[in-house]
Amino acid sequence: QVQLVESGGGLVQAGGSLRLSCAASGIIFRIVAMGWYRQAPGKARELVATITSDGSTIYADSVKGRFTISRDNAKNTVYLQMNSLNPEDTAVYYCKIRAIRGSFEYVYWGQGTQVTVSS
Repeated sequence: QVQLVESGGGLVQAGGSLRLSCAASGIIFRIVAMGWYRQAPGKARELVATITSDGSTIYADSVKGRFTISRDNAKNTVYLQMNSLNPEDTAVYYCKIRAIRGSFEYVYWGQGTQVTVSS
């Protein structure tokens, strides 16, 4: 059974920092990418950052220079260090893992963790 357990969300003042973690278990296929998405009230889910198995990263323009994504392959865990948070970062943050087996792709989502930034 695949499980993605997210942690680290919470309430923080503008300018503060949070570190999100997502630990995956039960994935038997090769993980090729791990990432974070977020969804604010009334808005579509959007990419925050992704990291591939070789360490390549992609960031949304809105978080470049403030957020850092990293991963621990041995622990199947992905992290998101969020600095200089502002109220526009308020959202539910979701972990996403993409795995493959041959030509088949499998996508797994976490349950989401709330991040609230007060002004």
